[in-house]
Amino acid sequence: MTHQPLAVRGETGTPGFSLPGVRLAGVVSAVPSRKLVNDDFVARFGADAVRDVTKMVGVETRYWVPPGQTTSDLCHAAAERLLAKLDWSADTIDVLIFVSQTPDQRLPATACVLHARLGLARHCQAFDVGLGCSGYVYGLWLASTLINAGCSRVLLLAGETSSRLLDPDDRGTALLFGDAGTATAITADPDAPASIFVLGTDGGGAANLIVPAGGFRIPAPDARRATGFDPEHLYMDGGEVFTFTLRAVPKLVADALAHAGCGVADIDAFVLHQANRFMLNHIVKKIGARPDQAPINIDRFGNTSSATLPLVLSTDLATRLTAGPARLALVGFGVGYSWGAAVIETCGLGCAEILYL
Repeated sequence: MTHQPLAVRGETGTPGFSLPGVRLAGVVSAVPSRKLVNDDFVARFGADAVRDVTKMVGVETRYWVPPGQTTSDLCHAAAERLLAKLDWSADTIDVLIFVSQTPDQRLPATACVLHARLGLARHCQAFDVGLGCSGYVYGLWLASTLINAGCSRVLLLAGETSSRLLDPDDRGTALLFGDAGTATAITADPDAPASIFVLGTDGGGAANLIVPAGGFRIPAPDARRATGFDPEHLYMDGGEVFTFTLRAVPKLVADALAHAGCGVADIDAFVLHQANRFMLNHIVKKIGARPDQAPINIDRFGNTSSATLPLVLSTDLATRLTAGPARLALVGFGVGYSWGAAVIETCGLGCAEILYL
């Protein structure tokens, strides 16, 4: 089987992709042991400033890695737990996909390092995907495409240690982001209904959420002069990102639902990227969903970028997803600008849980 664009529907002309025969088998998330509450930031920013930012972004606690712990460490722990719970042996995994913007090093691909740590077979494909907020949906799309091409089992690892990129004096980002790693098991199942994907990009917004240094385009000293801030820290233009989100996400959801042939009321849960609480509340209203259809856990974990969607699956939705079938709309959006939505039907996950390392 090969994936084909669906017939264009509606007025937008946005293509969708239908990928049959793919089932989510389980998901595990892992967060580091270091837990920070808002009071931990009062000495640096002051109580009033912390209260103002918290009111907007909605984060009460977040987890940050200690020195020496990486995204791959978190994903490795989640993957080992997931494989054990599902009783999947390492030699049955055909593909390992690592989605992150905080890899262990520039080269080799962190997926190769994880391949060795997990003891996967030599026939297993392993590669990195350098996406953030939309990365989990892209990872599911890639996994589904590979299964339609003949693979049987895919291990999707997605996570970030964004705390390593934060300017400690930037209250807008220091209070917002958290760290997490996740593992999702995806398998071929001829009886599984088709999953629907809608994906897109607007690279013109790339400079609004960026870490200028660390690559090869602009050396760090030049980037410092050009930007006026430490180029190894995360820069975010919150206003521009907010404007982009309200412009792009409701349309993205509408397109995905149209391609799936369903309405808002047909979705059991809208799993939205946990960008910030104020933004999420706006999106829920604009798409016409009920608040109980869109679980929010940013208050407990912060914005964990590519890990936010599986983190919701393994926490707020864990009981529902392990108990029986559910129709989900997974929506990722942000850094890039990049976005993706998937409408999928689960049939009772074999595992959905979180580890506190």
